[in-house]
Amino acid sequence: MGLSNVGNLMCLYMSEIKPGEGTNAPAFQIKAGAKALMESGGRNWVPVIVKEIAEDQYEVIGNSFVYAIAEEVGLERVWCIVADSSERTFELTRILTGESIPRVNLSTATRDEIKEALQYLIEKPSSELKGVQLSIATNRLDEAPRKRWGNLEPITKLRCGITKGKKLDALKEVFYLTPEVVPEVTTTEVTTEANNKLNRLTIKQLKDMAKMKGISGYNKKKKQELIALLSAS
Repeated sequence: MGLSNVGNLMCLYMSEIKPGEGTNAPAFQIKAGAKALMESGGRNWVPVIVKEIAEDQYEVIGNSFVYAIAEEVGLERVWCIVADSSERTFELTRILTGESIPRVNLSTATRDEIKEALQYLIEKPSSELKGVQLSIATNRLDEAPRKRWGNLEPITKLRCGITKGKKLDALKEVFYLTPEVVPEVTTTEVTTEANNKLNRLTIKQLKDMAKMKGISGYNKKKKQELIALLSAS
């Protein structure tokens, strides 16, 4: 198969297709779905999404439930859409087929995005975040300096009801971070900036600063000498 087949609808042999990650659907749903498929003529109108892994060999990356039903029925061939093999396509396919939960970049998320993600988690059956106040948690996260966070740990210090352990771990289902890179500041840059600030001061201000720092011999020094003394201290 060439690149021209990517995006095409093809009827592939089941023997050529590997199940991939499979489905978590209960056996009852698969068996009931298989019966419904047979009663409707045995054609899967909802295609399986596959990628090519070798010549005439494919792997399911989306609609795994449909594949499981076709396997249960014992179909010889199944209708598939062939996708490219990139990781990005795999992740997007899983999201679009409802097999994966889309995550929000907490580093740049808007208040509404944070609220909707938290609400989803709080309202889940047996949620670890039951009891967390949605409005409080949303406001605290929205106001926090999230762009510099390397992980979710700072959330536990926001006093929003989310503590270390299962509550914090639950957030990983809907949030990820892309921390802002902080430019490295060299010692030379720090010294230069400090000297620039000292240069803007008067001799009297420099002497007062030297006195406060307990530097001796400053009284008869010229401005640049005072700056050198203060920089060294």
